[in-house]
Amino acid sequence: MPVDEADAVRIANDSDFGLGGTAWTSDPDRGAALARRVHAGTIGVNRYVPDPAAPFGGVKGSGIGRELGPAGLAAYQQLQSVYL
Repeated sequence: MPVDEADAVRIANDSDFGLGGTAWTSDPDRGAALARRVHAGTIGVNRYVPDPAAPFGGVKGSGIGRELGPAGLAAYQQLQSVYL
């Protein structure tokens, strides 16, 4: 029984983990649309070469929070509004 795109997304999202994944396609726009539907911390389209300056981390059982970039600093910051 063939697996279609919706099945692939369902199978990927049914996992208890979500650190990273890839989408392989000859249509980059289709790959980007599919990547947005997969619940994972990082997704590559036709490759997986993380940018060391981009936030990195997983979802679900693959960890909490993010490392690197502005999102990685958020855990160490306290938001405050100051009115003058």
